[in-house]
Parts: sequence; structure tokens; C-alpha cells
Amino acid sequence: MDFSFKQLHSWVCTHNAIRRVMRLQPAAGQGDTIFPSTYPGDLKDSGPMHALQMMRIGAKDVHCVIIDSVQSQANRLELALMSSICAGTVTIPHLEIDFSEAGIDYVGRKGRYSSLEAPHRIYDAAFRDSALADGRAFMETPLGQGLTRANTTNATSVLTVSPNALLFGAWHSQGFKGDGNGTGTKFARCLVSEIIGINVPVEDVFDPRTGAIAERRTAGRRTSSRIEQLGIIRGVPIYKGKSNWSDREEEVEGNATLVRPSEINHGSITPSIEPLGVTMEYAEQRIVLTFAGLRRLCFDGGAEKSSIARAYLAALGVLACAEQDVCGYALRSRCDLVPEKPAPYEVIAPDGTSSTVQIDLSGARELYKEALAAVLAAGFEMQLTPTRLIPQRKLASIIKQSRDRTLTSDDAEAEPEGEA
Repeated sequence: MDFSFKQLHSWVCTHNAIRRVMRLQPAAGQGDTIFPSTYPGDLKDSGPMHALQMMRIGAKDVHCVIIDSVQSQANRLELALMSSICAGTVTIPHLEIDFSEAGIDYVGRKGRYSSLEAPHRIYDAAFRDSALADGRAFMETPLGQGLTRANTTNATSVLTVSPNALLFGAWHSQGFKGDGNGTGTKFARCLVSEIIGINVPVEDVFDPRTGAIAERRTAGRRTSSRIEQLGIIRGVPIYKGKSNWSDREEEVEGNATLVRPSEINHGSITPSIEPLGVTMEYAEQRIVLTFAGLRRLCFDGGAEKSSIARAYLAALGVLACAEQDVCGYALRSRCDLVPEKPAPYEVIAPDGTSSTVQIDLSGARELYKEALAAVLAAGFEMQLTPTRLIPQRKLASIIKQSRDRTLTSDDAEAEPEGEA
């Protein structure tokens, strides 16, 4: 059945969840090798590896692999919403840092960076270290203080400026005083999506001393090599300095080091093989939008007003899923998936029974517009124009310094991000 905002509002008040289970295959067809995300190896000095796990499918335990994690899927769903905003099809409240006036046009979308793109959403360090146009530090403004005080008993300040933080979860990890003690507000995810590869061939690596299984890894292989077409061979002397190289030591700035041509990206690279890449029976995306979780959130104005806000968040979740379907599932290089066939959504009743609903992109957009009109009519002051911030001087400075070092240093490495 199709449904309206009125029907969604009723379900959010009484039902458990909406879910969808969709099977996918590689774009090249079943049996093609794909490359899920990699993680540091479990063993010392081991290379990158895929996240394998055993899952119960039907009556059997089968080897599976995480193709796209919950955190990654949340970011993709938000980027799908951002694409819709940029296309002008919907209006969603969000914060936005404008880096362009600081001469930084290589962050975000030509210098604009939103709370739909930041890993930690409204509580990301980028917003903490930004300011309003008049120079006031953002977290010291009434809006910033409202976000600091927000919690599940009154999440109105978050709803009105960046509702995606309530839908996909957020944590003010710096605490109430900015001391990083972890006492700040936490909003649990209400929309969870994950893509898993099902029935993946694996191989066990045995410890030769004990005979025990030392490692379990994919049975796939990734090869890499490069054949030099210019005829540059390993024995040619190369002198490398801090920012340049030459075949003459005296032409190199600073202390020159004798290196191989491959270290300046010339010369051939010896072929290598790594235990990466998987084949699978199929991939499975599971999406759950929890109504029970939404009912934990309360807002200004009493029970009825809160129920409308929750239904608005549910409509935003439905829209995110529909927008992601249109964006597609090209997750990374050599990991492009397509649905086997359209999969319906199911609404789960309190007794566990389910009914099928149809959701397409045009219907999801109309549903969201109904929801936005309803939440505005209920009296919520939704910030329909992005709340514009600018980076504080110190934030702009370290971004520029990092950029400069990246352009001039061969060993520059990005600071690792925590998961949202």
C-alpha cells in the first residue's frame, strides 16, 4: 500500500519499525570479484584485511563480510540528502561552515561544509571551532548552548537546525564543559543500514608451530604491478631532497638521499599479490527505521507536538533511503552493486506482523514535504535557510598548514577520524 504523512504519523505512534531487506549483486554480474572496505590486520605486521564474520542464515552458519558498515551507510544516506538539497528538490535544516572567505575552497562543496557531511554531525569539531559572522564562537552563542543542553527529554534545538543528527545519531563527546570527558549528550541512531556479503569463500592460515588457526582471510586475491613504459631502470642514480629530485646531487635542495626511481614514481613496480577481494552468493542491505527509538525523543510543546516531530524524522529517513537508491551503490573502486530486483518495505506492527508498503522517490519527496508542512504548522521554528558559520582563525590556519604540508611533503598523513 502507498501511504500519506497521516498514516506515517499513526505508525510512528503505535508500530515498531519500517524495514527493508534487499539483495544486491556486483554490477558485472554474480560471481564477479568485489572489494569491500579494508581494516588493519589483527596480527602484528599483517597487511590490510576485510572484516569477515560468521552469520546465521536460515539453518546454517555461513561466512560473510562487511561490505559497507553502519557508519559508512549513514554518511552515504546523508550525502544523498545533501545531493537532493543541492538540486533544490527538498529543504532540510542544516548548519554550514563557509570556508571560502578564508581562502579555503577545497573543503566540502567549493568551501562549504555542512552538518550533513561532517562525520560527527552538529557535534563535529569543525562546528565547535567555528563562529558566527560577527566573530562570536559558535558554541558560546544561544544556539550553540542550546545544542549543548539538548538531550532526549528535549531535543527541539537539534530538530530545528539539523534533524539528521537525531535520525542518524550524534554524540557531544566534549561534554558539557568541553573537557572531552564523554559526559555530553548522546542520541542513538534511529535509522540503521548495513550491507553484508553473504556466503563468502574463505581460507584458514595455520600456525606452523601449533597447528592452530592463526588467521582467517578471504580466498580472493588482489594483484598489483606497474611496467615502466619510458625504459627507466632501477640502477639509474636518483637524488631526492625535501621538495625536489635530480640525477645530480648538487641540484637537490637540502640533504640529498640516493633512492630508486620507483620512489619518485618512475620505474617498474614488482608484481605483488595480497589476500583481498571477495566473491559471494549475494550481498544484502538491511535497513531499519525504528519507530520505538523515535518515541524516546521528546520535544517542546507536549505529547501531540512531539509525535509530529517524530513523524517528521521518520519521513526524513524514508526520503534518505529513496535518495540513496537513486544515487546508486557504487561504494568504492571495484565495489559497484545493483539490486537483484526491487525490494518492498515492511511496516512492523506491535505483534510482529508486517504489511508491505511501496516507496519510490517521488512519493518519498512528497511525503517529506507533507511532514515539513506539518512540523511547521505544529509551531516548530525550523531553520529552512542554512545556519551559516565561518571558521575561527585557528581552524582555518591548521587547515591551510595541513594543505601546504601535503603539497610539499611525501610523508604527510591525515589524522585518523573516529567513527560517528
